[in-house]
Amino acid sequence: MTASQARPDVFTVHYVLKNKIGELVDTSEGSEPLHFVYGSPEIIEGIQQAVKDRNVGDCLEVTVPPAMAYGEHKPELVRKVPRSLFEGIENLQIGMKFQTNTGDEAQIVQVVGIDGNLVKVDANHPLAGFTLYFDLEIVGRREATEDEVAQGRPLF
Repeated sequence: MTASQARPDVFTVHYVLKNKIGELVDTSEGSEPLHFVYGSPEIIEGIQQAVKDRNVGDCLEVTVPPAMAYGEHKPELVRKVPRSLFEGIENLQIGMKFQTNTGDEAQIVQVVGIDGNLVKVDANHPLAGFTLYFDLEIVGRREATEDEVAQGRPLF
């Protein structure tokens, strides 16, 4: 990074996430706010774009389409697998999540159906395909340190 290139900012944001009918999905209220280095792939694009030119104290209502959040729901990521893959799990239930290590990377799958010896699993993010509705409050903003830029996350 040259002297003329500014480092990205670290944002600290309280959030309330609701679905399209206004029901609470998630919130930082009563707990630690969200901390992130602007540009980090760990934070959805919709939140990053919303806070980009904002300052501490700004409160925003943000609608984030799937393309700027967790992507569209991909039917090809839902598949039926043999129950035998869950060997050792005696009380397999819908909603359980498992990490798989097939292919090049680990993947989280959720059990969405059980039909005899077949288990239907979904590897989509639980919020894939949904438009997200956020209330955001920026409670902190500062320049990231070189270490934070290198690691892609705030260091406290």
